[in-house]
Amino acid sequence: MAETLDVLKQRRSCRAFTNQSVEKEKMAAILEAGTYAPTGRGKQSPIIIVIKDPEVKETLKRMNAEIMGAKIDPFYGAPELVVVLANKQRPTYIYDGTLVLGNMMNAAADLGIGSCWIHRAKEEFETEYGKSLLKRLGIEGDYEGIGHLVLGYPAKEPVQPAKRKDNYIYEL
Repeated sequence: MAETLDVLKQRRSCRAFTNQSVEKEKMAAILEAGTYAPTGRGKQSPIIIVIKDPEVKETLKRMNAEIMGAKIDPFYGAPELVVVLANKQRPTYIYDGTLVLGNMMNAAADLGIGSCWIHRAKEEFETEYGKSLLKRLGIEGDYEGIGHLVLGYPAKEPVQPAKRKDNYIYEL
């Protein structure tokens, strides 16, 4: 448990990446960790899409920045991009997708890989372009984008965790 807690305590969002790709074995382990996230009633409502196509990645980056209303790279130059969506027919779909993202972020940290959750997947996959990506992959159903996960090697040391607030835990 000590090793798990150490990883959880030290994991931080990474917003500066080198251009070095994540090794296939490490990427596979991160993705597998996502598939073992708890889901409501064990129904496994989320899906994970690994974006390898540079044109798709660039389009999603542009769309994400437009939705945000900013002229920045919302993916922080990360070499790897993953999107998590979840089936809206499950009442726990948002929580399920969130846990998938959390598992992958913690697994990445354990492997020395930086990560950052990026919002706006919901809006992207509500567009015709987003729907066309799902169709291209043969994905049918009522899926909502939960979040993106950018991954790569950190370009700088992570900041130290902030002190936990005093009123985080209550007991009755």
